[in-house]
Order: sequence, then C-alpha cells, then structure tokens
Amino acid sequence: MKNLENGLQTATPVTPVTIVSPHQWPDWEAGQDARLRRWAGLHDFSAKRGHSLVIPSPEGGVERVVVGVEEDANAIWDLAGLPGKLPDGVYALDPAEGMSPDLAGAVCLGWALGGYRYDTYKADDAAVPVLVWPDGVDQAEVTALYQGISLARDLITTPANDMGPAEITGAAQKIADQFKAQMRVLTGEELLQANYPAIYQVGAGSARQPRLIDLTWGDQAAKKVTLVGKGVVFDTGGYDLKPSSAMRLMKKDMGGAAITLGLASVLMAMKLPIRLRLLIPAVENSVSGTAMRPGDVIRTRAGKTVEVGNTDAEGRLILADALTEAAAEAPDLLVDVATLTGAARVALGLGVPALFSNDDALAGKLQQMSHHIGDPLWQLPLWRDYGEQIKSKIADLSNNPSEPFGGAITAALFLEHFIGDVRSWVHIDVMAYNRSSAPGRPEGGEAQGLRALYAHIKDCYGS
Repeated sequence: MKNLENGLQTATPVTPVTIVSPHQWPDWEAGQDARLRRWAGLHDFSAKRGHSLVIPSPEGGVERVVVGVEEDANAIWDLAGLPGKLPDGVYALDPAEGMSPDLAGAVCLGWALGGYRYDTYKADDAAVPVLVWPDGVDQAEVTALYQGISLARDLITTPANDMGPAEITGAAQKIADQFKAQMRVLTGEELLQANYPAIYQVGAGSARQPRLIDLTWGDQAAKKVTLVGKGVVFDTGGYDLKPSSAMRLMKKDMGGAAITLGLASVLMAMKLPIRLRLLIPAVENSVSGTAMRPGDVIRTRAGKTVEVGNTDAEGRLILADALTEAAAEAPDLLVDVATLTGAARVALGLGVPALFSNDDALAGKLQQMSHHIGDPLWQLPLWRDYGEQIKSKIADLSNNPSEPFGGAITAALFLEHFIGDVRSWVHIDVMAYNRSSAPGRPEGGEAQGLRALYAHIKDCYGS
C-alpha cells in the first residue's frame, strides 16, 4: 500500500496527526499554547468530525495536524480526506486520549482509501502522504481490505471497451494464481454443452462470448461459503433498448462480479478456514440478430422455463443458472451480489444496498454488522404474495413482473426459485457506483457491502 508503511528510519521526520473528538476539544484546546489556540480560533476549528486543522511550524512547514474523529461506525471516513489535502510527507497518529485497535484499524483503512486513485488512463505521479502503522492494528487485514476494495473499484470504473467477459476472466485468473485457487471457465458454446442455457442466451447477442467463471479455494471439508456475482459487462437493455441517459453508466453492471471478486481476494488473503467458491456469469447484453427477443422463452439450468417479458431484465436470467449451480452442493452460506434493479435505488437511495434473505436471523445479524462497521445494508422483505407477478401464461416464470411496483422484491423472488434447498441465502442489490465524490469514496466504482460481508463471514466462520 503506497500510503501506509510498516516502519520508518529513525532519521525520518514524522508529522503528528492528533485525533480529538468534539467533546474532548475544549479541554484539549485549553491545554495548548496561545499560538495554537489563536490559530484554531482564526479557522473556527472545533474538532467537528472529519474537519482538520493544519498547524504551521515557525519554519513554514507543517508542525501538527489536528482532526476531529468520533469513535463510531463512520470513523473510517474521518481521516479519509487528509491524503488529498496534506503535503507529501510521513505522518503518525497521535491520539489525544488513547485509541482502540478497532478505531485505529478503521482510520488507517480510511486513510488508505483516501489515497485511492483510478489513474489507468492518466499520467498521475502525484505523491501520496504516508501514514505510519499505529500499534495494535491488524496490518494484514487492513491491507487485504484496501486491496480488495481497490480491485472492485478498478474493475467497475474501467470502461466496457477494456472490460469484457475475457478481461473479467483475466482478473479472476490473476487472483486465483495469487492465492493458488482452482479455476474453471466455460466459454461460448461450452455453456450450452454444460447446460447453462440462460447465461449463453443472454450473451448470445454480443461478439464477445459469454463465460462462466468458477473459482474454488480452501479445504473441501470446511464450511462452504459460495459467492455469486452478476457480471454484465455492458447492458444496452437488448431489444428493450435503454435510453442513452440510462445507458451511460452501464459499464458498472458487472459491479456484483467485481465486489464478489474483491471479497474473495480478502477472504483468501486472510486465510479464513472456509471452502470458498466464486461463480461469475460474465456476459454483454447487446442487440444483434442473435440476441434474445421480447417474448422468447428460454430454458434454465434448473429446468424451469422463463418468458422474456423484457430483455433489459437480463441479470436475473444469468444469476438463475449460476445460483442453480451454486445450490447443487448445498453451501452453508450462499451470497449473490448484483446491480439488479432501479427499484432498490428508488426505495433506499444510492448509498444503501437492499438486502434480501430466506433466513431472517442471518439477515438481521448481517444488517447489524453492516451498521456497526459503517458499510450499511438494509433488509427488504421477500413478500411472497408478490410472487403472482412473476408468473407467465406460457412458461414457468416471467422475468418481467406484471406490476411496476416492488421491483426489487419481485426480482429477489425470481432468484429464490433457483436456490434449491439452501437455507442461508443472501441477495444484495447494489448501486456499485459513487455518482459524486466524498472523502475516501471518489466518483466511480464502489465496493458496497464488501466490508460488511467480510466482517460477517469472519465472525461466523473465522475460528
């Protein structure tokens, strides 16, 4: 990590970063010299969370940085704005009244994410301020999380001309090689031969062949954790063509694939004692003479038929085949992540992914964990009365609900048809993108839910 370092030579000058909470500020300020108190007054500084005060040295450099931090779920972002504000140099945390290991780890990850840049297409050689590792921080975990989040962000932000099914496969193979995981890939006609007809049909309209990526890692006898990520590299909507305004960000429609791949890298880096499996159906939803049409009926791996009421509801079709495969070995936990519906964004906005599960206890624990670490998820109901809306008159199911309301719920109900007897299934409907920038969260791809899922899996299966 370029903006965190393991140690420093004795001769290296270090600038202290003093952490003060708003309620500590009056007492802390009272103990400082008149020069600092006057400087804070001139800048109307009162240690509000995320606000910082750079105190100049008599020589014209930086003597100290004071920043407001509150020890809660959002503490991760309190230092995230500093790497973009401070001059190049080496900094070290100097807490006012001690700091718990959890808080230290959170602010270190926030600092690292504050230095994240997507610079693939730019010559960006700007130096990033370095933070010294504080005592008590799990350096391996912070590094793994930073790298997993950065991987997901990079993949999502990459334009579709450079991020097709083959490129997602390449990214997965790189991770598999790094952690000595096994990986199998089915491409094009191989999908039909192996009975993944829905994945094949959704991707049949593109010159870039559809694929199913299947990565496994860990002890076969351990608890089985299976991740499924939607990998639509670009979504035109098919024959039910999206308007140009809605198509603009459709490079992010493989956000579920990117997030699950990033999460898988964290789980493997931390050597959690699980048997991990990652399934990514990677396709492009295009318009051509070989693309699926409205009104077509396609078969799925589960044997169920689906009437294509709308070619723009393609994500649930490829997930159907992947979930069927995932469920076949009865994992202890099955998680799918997908940029699936605009309805979830209408219900919860852009920053809170929708959480669905057939296990309310699991959903409650995961939601609580997500709020505890500041990576929020919010449970919506699998309201089965709405199941009538996804029935078809000529097939087993329709991918286009008969009512325009509750679209996130009916999409989740559709997916539930393909999880077999799995008792612990979680479906997360994400935006996977920041439309504007905030400290540590620049505009572009975002790994929503990754930290929450990692924390939950570690808590349940980490020992």
